[in-house]
Amino acid sequence: MPRVKTGIVRRRRHKKVLKRAKGFWGSRSRQYRNAFQTLLNAATYEYRDRRNKKRDFRRLWIQRINAGARLHGMNYSTFIGGLKLAGIELNRKVLADIAAREPEAFKALVDAAQGARNNKAA
Repeated sequence: MPRVKTGIVRRRRHKKVLKRAKGFWGSRSRQYRNAFQTLLNAATYEYRDRRNKKRDFRRLWIQRINAGARLHGMNYSTFIGGLKLAGIELNRKVLADIAAREPEAFKALVDAAQGARNNKAA
């Protein structure tokens, strides 16, 4: 059986890995073995953090909504409960954007939530 040399195949594989490892620190971007090991770990972080990003943004939106609601004498949970009672269905991303960019519109939402809570109590 003839001997198989890996010259061009190995070079292409190494170049592909080293290209993905650009920007890594030190030998992790220059040596194939180090680069490959680092890329294996990086792939797990990529996968994990694509899911964590959704959590992080939801937490950010909740903080912004809470800050906006507290400016008008309400906290987050009572505000969201009031919106549900008022039948206003806006997601947290949109509410956070309104709270940050349009304070007057957010004030109207707070008033609607407050009114719905007062009507339920009465």
